[in-house]
Amino acid sequence: MNGSETIHDVYFGLGANLGDRETHLRQAVAGLQRGLEPIRIKLSSLYETDPVGVEDQPLFLNACLFLRTAAPVQVVHQVARDTETRLGRIRTIRWGPRTIDIDILLFDNLVVNTPELQIPHPRMHERIFVMVPMAELAPELRHPVLGQTMAEIAEQVRKKGGIRRWKIGWEAEYAPFEN
Repeated sequence: MNGSETIHDVYFGLGANLGDRETHLRQAVAGLQRGLEPIRIKLSSLYETDPVGVEDQPLFLNACLFLRTAAPVQVVHQVARDTETRLGRIRTIRWGPRTIDIDILLFDNLVVNTPELQIPHPRMHERIFVMVPMAELAPELRHPVLGQTMAEIAEQVRKKGGIRRWKIGWEAEYAPFEN
């Protein structure tokens, strides 16, 4: 990385409910690291969550990931999709079971609304499985459209229930990056 590159703060939501869920999340983090060459990374704890939308499916494991990278938004989006494909993601039923789901939640303060990509993620503020790990990672970070902090939004959705901290410390293996 040279000194003239713009550096971006990117937050991802990660989820898996098929197969070895934790391994799929670890592989997703590794794929994003390989493709985006972050200069900083931080992960939330793992959370087990009830399915949303299609309720007759296995429980999910969810986490949020922060990366600081020089990659532009189009590259970040492509790396996320390529990583999902490599990990066996097949898009069939909306909100259905999946080996991995990688959503770009925030990219700096950018607002994007195209058929292929929406940033901030349009439903992140409604989803406990996103907001609780986001509040763990960046409680004071403000939503670029709503203006509320991640902690404030998490407190609003926490009433829905359906989330349990599943594992703390899984992120330690990503040292020397920040935990």
